[in-house]
Amino acid sequence: MHLFNRRRFIGHAAAASALGLSGSSLLLGCAGKKTTAHIEEGMKLAKLDKISVQLYTLRNEMQVSVPNVLASLSEIGFDSVEFAGYFDNSPSAIRTMLDDNGLTAPSVHTPIEAMLESAEQQLEAASTIGHNYIIVPWLNDSFRNGIDGYKRVSEQLNQIGAKCAEEGIQLAYHNHAFEFEELEGRIPYDVMLEECDADLVKMQLDLFWITEAGKDPLAYFDRYPGRFDLCHVKDRMADGTMVSVGQGVIDFASIFDASAQAGLRHYVVEHDNPEDAMTSVRSSYDYLAALEF
Repeated sequence: MHLFNRRRFIGHAAAASALGLSGSSLLLGCAGKKTTAHIEEGMKLAKLDKISVQLYTLRNEMQVSVPNVLASLSEIGFDSVEFAGYFDNSPSAIRTMLDDNGLTAPSVHTPIEAMLESAEQQLEAASTIGHNYIIVPWLNDSFRNGIDGYKRVSEQLNQIGAKCAEEGIQLAYHNHAFEFEELEGRIPYDVMLEECDADLVKMQLDLFWITEAGKDPLAYFDRYPGRFDLCHVKDRMADGTMVSVGQGVIDFASIFDASAQAGLRHYVVEHDNPEDAMTSVRSSYDYLAALEF
């Protein structure tokens, strides 16, 4: 992603103007403009230059033909994908399919149970395919036994994260809405952020589910800067209906504008149950590729 931050520039430019520095190197260096009157007019805004997609969205199509799905995604313009299972293909076969279509797979969703039971096998597969992140996507009820349960699972994530780090892979955790439901006077997601080692365990913030829970992503970026390497880009209507990106009410421009603060590096399109999966991801890609912020 382009790292230029529009809000930060506007704040600096306004301050410079107030000091009578409208022709200063600050303004010229940031955007080639001499006065704040020109900040909004003709200024080059940031855009996403890399967009990924969670293949769970296309799970039915993947069951039929993984190569055909990857070819279609490459044609749409996606540069990378995020796996959630390999659909009975070996890691080396998956790597070949990706290479054949000019795609990479920086991330994969892997259940915590698999990481606890067979971490070596999961890490070997990740290395073969080229994953940089292994993401725990969900916690079953057995891991959510009160705040102490969240503290225990956070320690387990730290231990798994340390094993991943030894192989040059980053562990991350993907949220749903339940982590934001108050429990024993605490918010479990906050507990996880406090208990998980900031280097060993990053977060993949699901923008649909945090919004569904009534929480503000920007507030979390303020409180826990640099913790959110990835996000799931999913949209919702005001009534909670999940829709393709750009068809709902989530303000993605404001969220992406805070990418540097959040630590965001990977933007992953997803829709849990689209009517037509390929049409949905194409629509989402087109919206995000054109979005300026």
